Amino acid sequence: MTATDRPITRLLRGLPSLAGPLPAFDPDTAPDDPDALFEDWLRDAVDAGVIEPHAMTLSTVDPAGRPSARVLILKNLSGGLWQFASGSASRKGKELADTPWAALTFYWPVLGRQVRVRGAVVVANAENSARDYLGRSPSARAAALLGRQSEVLHDPRERDLRLAEAAELIRRDPALVAPEWTLYGVRADEVEFWQGDHHRNHVRLRYTATGESWTTDPLWP
Repeated sequence: MTATDRPITRLLRGLPSLAGPLPAFDPDTAPDDPDALFEDWLRDAVDAGVIEPHAMTLSTVDPAGRPSARVLILKNLSGGLWQFASGSASRKGKELADTPWAALTFYWPVLGRQVRVRGAVVVANAENSARDYLGRSPSARAAALLGRQSEVLHDPRERDLRLAEAAELIRRDPALVAPEWTLYGVRADEVEFWQGDHHRNHVRLRYTATGESWTTDPLWP
């Protein structure tokens, strides 16, 4: 059996991509600030019914340069700072501490759009991190309070017990904050907007930070 005869290969090749109809994007009409364009595209994604349009892939590297990626929620965007939160003792927290650079990727398939962000990582102060933590649901705060993300789980019963204990602690003290909870931000120095095209004539616009302003460059598909 050749590679192209494998069932999974046939399945993958048979799946549609960028089928459309897809919106148009004219880079000449783009605003000077990528934050403004992202907000426009985010609202378009919401209006189009994209599920969790604020979900993004966070990419980091470990000390050996090996990449890791996972999906998180964008918490805020202001002044070129793209914020998300996590425990500092998690794999991503440790990798960000070792290499404080990251990339973010948004993908909205209904619209055939991607947004890609790169830049240095900024760590918020304890007050802002606590505010973010207390804004989460009680169940999300309980999960974060465990502080054992990515550790090997030997017995699901222990997890359920510890989670119940954490939920009870939060019930008794609603102001309790997980000590490792951290609000991070990517200070973007590059933001790319990618509009897919069914015929693969994709439209790409890259913003590059130049001091207090941005330069824009169209890119080949």
